[in-house]
Amino acid sequence: MNDRTRRAERREPSFEPGRGESRDDFDMRLSDEDRPARGQRAPQRPEPRNQPRRDKRSGGGGGGRRRGRKGRSFLGGLFYWTLVLGLWCAIGLGGLVAYHAAQLPPINQLTVPKRPPNIAILAADGSLLANRGETGGRTITIGEVPPYLPKAFVAIEDRRFYDHFGIDPVGLARAMVNNLRRSGGVQGGSTLTQQLAKNLFLTQERTAARKIQEAILALWLERTYSKDQILELYLNRVYFGSGAYGVEAAAQRYFNKSARSVTIAEAAMLAGLVQAPSRLAPNRNPEAAEKRAQLVIAAMADQGLISQASAKTALVAPAEAAERIGAGSVNYAADYVMDVLDDFIGAVEGDVTVLTTIDPKLQSSAETILVEALNAQGAKQGVGQGAVVSMAPDGALRALIGGRDYTKSQFNRATAAKRQPGSSFKPFIYLAALEHGLTPDTIREDSPVTIKGWTPENNSRTYRGPVTLQTAFAHSLNTIAVKLNQEVTPREAVRTAQRLGISSALQANPSLALGTSEVTPVELTTAYATFANGGQAVLPYVIREVKSLSGKVIYARKGTGFGPVVQPQTLAMINSMFHEVMVSGTGNKANIAGWEVGGKSGTTQDFRDAWFVGFTARLVTAVWLGNDDNSAMKRVFGSGLPADIWAKYMRAAHAGMQPAALPGGLWHGTPKSIFDGGAPVAGTRSPNTQTADGDRAWIPPAPQEKNFLERLFGG
Repeated sequence: MNDRTRRAERREPSFEPGRGESRDDFDMRLSDEDRPARGQRAPQRPEPRNQPRRDKRSGGGGGGRRRGRKGRSFLGGLFYWTLVLGLWCAIGLGGLVAYHAAQLPPINQLTVPKRPPNIAILAADGSLLANRGETGGRTITIGEVPPYLPKAFVAIEDRRFYDHFGIDPVGLARAMVNNLRRSGGVQGGSTLTQQLAKNLFLTQERTAARKIQEAILALWLERTYSKDQILELYLNRVYFGSGAYGVEAAAQRYFNKSARSVTIAEAAMLAGLVQAPSRLAPNRNPEAAEKRAQLVIAAMADQGLISQASAKTALVAPAEAAERIGAGSVNYAADYVMDVLDDFIGAVEGDVTVLTTIDPKLQSSAETILVEALNAQGAKQGVGQGAVVSMAPDGALRALIGGRDYTKSQFNRATAAKRQPGSSFKPFIYLAALEHGLTPDTIREDSPVTIKGWTPENNSRTYRGPVTLQTAFAHSLNTIAVKLNQEVTPREAVRTAQRLGISSALQANPSLALGTSEVTPVELTTAYATFANGGQAVLPYVIREVKSLSGKVIYARKGTGFGPVVQPQTLAMINSMFHEVMVSGTGNKANIAGWEVGGKSGTTQDFRDAWFVGFTARLVTAVWLGNDDNSAMKRVFGSGLPADIWAKYMRAAHAGMQPAALPGGLWHGTPKSIFDGGAPVAGTRSPNTQTADGDRAWIPPAPQEKNFLERLFGG
């Protein structure tokens, strides 16, 4: 078959109706014949010639296609409007973020605020007495602590800490799911970086605005600092309750140790604590704290931060809060340090370490002895409070007890309470008399005395007649002290006391001899130190050295005192009188075997105050007992309970020490006629009676032999 024949037989498709065939029949036939096979595309049919183009929007034969187009338009519209809505949400969120970002300081000016400085107060042996400052502990670097300590915080607070960029979408989604399921309690989804941002820059309010700002600041922190730097900042700024900011303060507060020494169990308890410091504090709610710590340990083990064996050990031996060191008397010493610190270094700009003179063993011993005595005898004898001041002869404070219980009363009676010293003030009267030419062997008469209507009496209500000054001093005869005060003049007695270290205002009147002018325990102890150190005036001091965190010495004590204020011969005389008190006088029960000891008791009117102050060549100590409301005790003499406390403390403090003599020694008078007795010649002026303002004190004439014998024997 040739090509011409094949072309003749081939029927070309026609798009016009055949003869006798209607248009509708033609369309139907064409539809059946030309319908494409499955998967084939139907050929496009041209519009019939000479026929008007049909409007696709009109009816007739297009119903099925119109429904398909409507279905596709719904899905497309849904997608379109979702896109539009998301776009507007993004714009709104961006505007909201921009608004709250505008409320923050400019990012280029943003800096991490300085941590409030901490003052670490150390004992003389370098052990920590107390922390002072807003944080409660010093800054510590991440390299100083055991590796498992920071890992504990990461495990329980932000397991993806090293993977996210400050905001953790995965953690946030997980927290939302857990919250919906109510699984494991309500979770916030905040990262450690966000928590740090809140602690550094924001308030604790829970608002959307604060969360937005928190996120912005978290991004800034992540861009500015490394992960380890952020974690270190966090460990030093997070709050652990009980006034402790930072992990070092918390470790000291709850475990009495540095964060450098905590165990895995203790690290877990600290990490668990930050979720709710008040509710989970181990000293308040140990059971809840332990359960939370168990969760932390399990999380650390699950994440491979500690071994399973270490986790098991930590779970078997859980951490326990220790009894707080410094809940008692050391805080009185720490408060005194803070009172005087500004005088030496000014304003504290950064963390500092203050090395003090406090001996922790003596501090603990003094507190224990005082508290035990008050617990045993306080109620019976009507004594509510007490104070102990103990210092080295150069003025270095070794123990400072300002009250019975610091947790109940922070008032420091050792440094701030001004009380009448009673007969413990008499040494200054006698010292002034010795400086005016008298000696311990000088005779004065113990007899009634009346000055402008005032008639002081001895405690015994009896009189001994002529006695030596040493005897009068040893037995605390009031009449002799009053008469000596009048001889040297009260103003001279005031000058003598002030020269030795009494800084309180003293009233130059006849009753000064009986200690009616108020002083503090610390200044009375300071004045007595002059008798123990060879006659040198000293200032009480508690700070030996101050260093910055880097180790730079900011202050170091150099001075030792004001030089000699009592002549050697006079010092030997007054010390022999002090020693006689301990041998045969009111302090004989408080003597310390083998030591040269001096002391003096004091009791005020109506038993409102009771004192015992004494010294050796190694230590000077004062004990005061009384009531804060100045109410009377039940016949408490200075030679009673205060002397007992003093003796018990001083004997313990000197245990194991080599006995030492008092500097300058003790005066030993040579036998003399009782008629000269060291007194000036009758009717003359003592060469030492010249006073600073030119006044001279007239010494009454000594009696002649005949008159004296007649008066002595009643002739």
